[in-house]
Amino acid sequence: MRISLASLLGLGCAVALLVPAVATEAPAAPASSPARTVTLPLAPLPAGRAGGATVRGIGARGTVGYSLLGVSWDDPTATLDGTVEVRTRPVARDGRAQPWSDWRALSADSEDRPDQGSAELRGPRARGATAPLWVGPSDGVEVRVTGDRPLPAGLRVELVDPGDGAAAADAPSVELPSDAAANSRVLPAAAHQAPRPGIVTRGGWGADESLREPGFVYTGDVKVVFVHHTDTGNEYSCSDSPKVIRSIYQYHVVSNGWRDIGYNFLVDRCGTIFEGRAGGVSRSVLGAHTLGFNTDSTGVAALGSYMKDTPPQAQVDGIAKIAAWKLGLTGRDARGSATLTSASDGSRYPEGTSHTFAAISGHRDAFNTDCPGDQLFARLSDIRDWAAHLQGR
Repeated sequence: MRISLASLLGLGCAVALLVPAVATEAPAAPASSPARTVTLPLAPLPAGRAGGATVRGIGARGTVGYSLLGVSWDDPTATLDGTVEVRTRPVARDGRAQPWSDWRALSADSEDRPDQGSAELRGPRARGATAPLWVGPSDGVEVRVTGDRPLPAGLRVELVDPGDGAAAADAPSVELPSDAAANSRVLPAAAHQAPRPGIVTRGGWGADESLREPGFVYTGDVKVVFVHHTDTGNEYSCSDSPKVIRSIYQYHVVSNGWRDIGYNFLVDRCGTIFEGRAGGVSRSVLGAHTLGFNTDSTGVAALGSYMKDTPPQAQVDGIAKIAAWKLGLTGRDARGSATLTSASDGSRYPEGTSHTFAAISGHRDAFNTDCPGDQLFARLSDIRDWAAHLQGR
């Protein structure tokens, strides 16, 4: 059964695309108002209260309309050892500018990315970047990047407008479970398969398929589900979820230079599950979410930031549903464990080292990071138990 995403989530509208399109094997119909990215270079600023620290940024200024932002730099392997802070000028629904926001910090971590040495990370467009931040419709920005050590070259702020994401006319917006869908799997039936949850397709959230690289990369069977939070903030409504995801997609592909969005699935605060990286939700698509351990795993990202805020129960349930189904495709116990081999010295474990993970693990289990946030990490045991129940264990 298929139902319209508009009736579930709603869609917004924005402006025109500035980046060149790349042909794909099955492009969707063009959106009437695609996403766009505008970049502004960061210049040296007086150190001021930072003492002798290096400071780069831009002063408060008006900009084109955007809803998500981040800071990027030339070398995708370089570390930004410092702080990144932004202020934004929101725009009200009636179009009037609002007072400037307080300063907000961006996470300078770069562990949500392809594995070291991978073709994706070595690509000509690859860049290092902070985590993006969803700020909602805005038309002004101020940025300061402060470091006690030299900062990476090529620092710039990335302003992303999500566009209206018009889906292809013949693309299903939401696929709900049915007897036919449950029996039409790429993989043969395995014991303890969980019910397939409803999944909003890429067409449903308005992915511009001309952005990503054509073709797909697959790994072996999915043995571990790594749980993340997008760290984009919690100031979004569930009707805005497609816009937030389109913005992350734009940021990962255009700003970071990746082949596609990094996560395999995303789950919003209302528990709606979204297809992430293209290639088939039933298949083991190689993502770019857990440095060193992208092979034989899948990345499920909670839309939001959960260091201090408690994840809604609906979101926790959605993560459990997709993890139970994905692991159950090959009969893997959601309360079990699996051994993976590190592909990067940048991970928690040196390259070539094998480590045994819980079948449902947090990003911090594989990398020295706060992700998926203290509050969501504390719910992983509940997620494993509920996922195992859904598998009939």
